[in-house]
Amino acid sequence: MYVSMKSILQNAHEGNYAVMAINCVNMETTKAIIEAAEEEHSAVIINVSPRQMKAHTPGYILAPMVKNLAIKASVPIALNLDHGGDYEDLVKVMEYGFSSVMIDASKYPFEENISRTQTIVSVAHGMGLAVEGELGHVGIANEGDNAKEDLYTNPNQAKEFVERTKVDCLAVAIGTAHGSYPDDFTPKLDFDRLKALKETLQMPLALHGGSGAGEENIKKVVSLGINKINVCTDAFKVARQAMVDAAKENPNIDYMDICMVAQNAMKEFIKRYMRLIGSSNRYTFEKSTMGYLD
Repeated sequence: MYVSMKSILQNAHEGNYAVMAINCVNMETTKAIIEAAEEEHSAVIINVSPRQMKAHTPGYILAPMVKNLAIKASVPIALNLDHGGDYEDLVKVMEYGFSSVMIDASKYPFEENISRTQTIVSVAHGMGLAVEGELGHVGIANEGDNAKEDLYTNPNQAKEFVERTKVDCLAVAIGTAHGSYPDDFTPKLDFDRLKALKETLQMPLALHGGSGAGEENIKKVVSLGINKINVCTDAFKVARQAMVDAAKENPNIDYMDICMVAQNAMKEFIKRYMRLIGSSNRYTFEKSTMGYLD
């Protein structure tokens, strides 16, 4: 089922669980994500960033591939632009057939963030698509941004931001960061801030930088109201390591076979993560409420 991210996240918000948003760059990652979701009876969000589209898989290729696989699936699948910044990039993917977009204007001052987000919400909602915004700033792990509290989301500002922009989901900054943390390091998250954000906003919240955040941290943030967890680095690491191990074991392994090794390893990782965050066997299916996109 190919759906809007809004319906997936609203169900997660009401059921107090989280859904994975996994970055995808090709057919193997797409199949790994969708097969894992079907086997776990879980909704899932397929993410792709502007950088990934420009470097590897253009959106006009990815969108129909994901949609054709998703409409045959027995669980809700959304395709979301991750960290869209440029207006042109955001509008293009809407035209390509993405079901959702994230507008990340968090690097701008508060009023400009609101203005840029309002513009995208107006266009996307007019097409029946969901929009995620970001307030605060989820920075880069190897630059230590996770510890910079001045980048964290302010609950009072967040309330104003949501009321004025009408976003369907808000990405919040509470101590995670994108990319890889140093070895043997687990970030310290601001759970009190997250609790205040959920109580204030009463809406779906997203956690970016889920990779390397630690299982106990992940379980805790889900219990406090996170409904979307972005995962890229950990999933890609699993696939890469599986390919390295397969090539060591059989240096003559066929290209197609090594792609399948990566796909299957990623699928098993995703299934375990879905069980961790509570989305397995949790989605409800009602055609009238799941936001079908034909």
